[in-house]
Amino acid sequence: MWMDLSETPDWNDIEACIKYLGEKGVPIDDAKCFDRVTNLKKFTERCNSDGDFSDLQAHKERTKYFERCWEFLAVFLPAVLMSECSQVENDCSDIYNPGQTVNGTYAIYPAGNAPAWVYCQMISDGNEEDKGGWTVIQRRMDGSVNFYRPWNQYKRGFGNVEGEYWLGLENMYQLTRKNKYMLRVDLEDFQGNKVFALYSSFSVDPEADGYKLHVSGFTDGGAGDSLSEHDGQKFTTLDEDQDSDDNNNCAKLRLGAFWYKHCMKTNPNGMYIWGEDNTHTGIGNVWKTWKGYDVGMKSICMKIRSVP
Repeated sequence: MWMDLSETPDWNDIEACIKYLGEKGVPIDDAKCFDRVTNLKKFTERCNSDGDFSDLQAHKERTKYFERCWEFLAVFLPAVLMSECSQVENDCSDIYNPGQTVNGTYAIYPAGNAPAWVYCQMISDGNEEDKGGWTVIQRRMDGSVNFYRPWNQYKRGFGNVEGEYWLGLENMYQLTRKNKYMLRVDLEDFQGNKVFALYSSFSVDPEADGYKLHVSGFTDGGAGDSLSEHDGQKFTTLDEDQDSDDNNNCAKLRLGAFWYKHCMKTNPNGMYIWGEDNTHTGIGNVWKTWKGYDVGMKSICMKIRSVP
């Protein structure tokens, strides 16, 4: 994705710049940022002028150049501005607290420097105290994304932030190492029934420790507790076997990737199956304590929120 030239504001109009950057998920509330915006204006001018493209035969090269240029700017712009112009948003609660209450895609900074795009769920079903500023770390909703992937992709994240995606184990570690988080898992079946499971504590250890899961403090929202069984487990993928089963790689056996034990009570990253299918037990995106091992969920959403 790159910036559309038609979308960019008049860089000399500070109010227009602030509005534009805010829409891109970069909250700017300090006029001193104008100097930084001015410097970036020079870069955008280079995107428009660099290179000799007078030869019509160079059209393809010109197009590739523009794509590279704007792809870089689209990623680099928030990072540069954040470093000098505003308080860094570590997660969606940082965005929610100042008053942004619209669900959608935002840039957050788990490690404090590079941006990560996430879906922020600003309103959630359940008790009033559970509402606001949820950072979605995993979501399944239509089977459009393949979740049977190797370690390096689960480490960095994958998918479509506006649809199905995995935030990335490294981002989860960077988020949870600095603050305390609660976890909520929302589930929906193909009949439209909705339940959830709430955990008062959630964190992920660093890669050196296998991105080990720590989860506790279960509260039932109708789903039952299928996750506490996985507490203390390292993450396993098809090419990185760290589960507690000495005879199997649970990721290969269950066609997913997760904090497996012997192997699981839930398989959120398993195959997307459309409702009940007992052809191969336990390979789907199941939550055992609600629907057993043979009924796939229409949607699963794992989201976290910082707590005091």
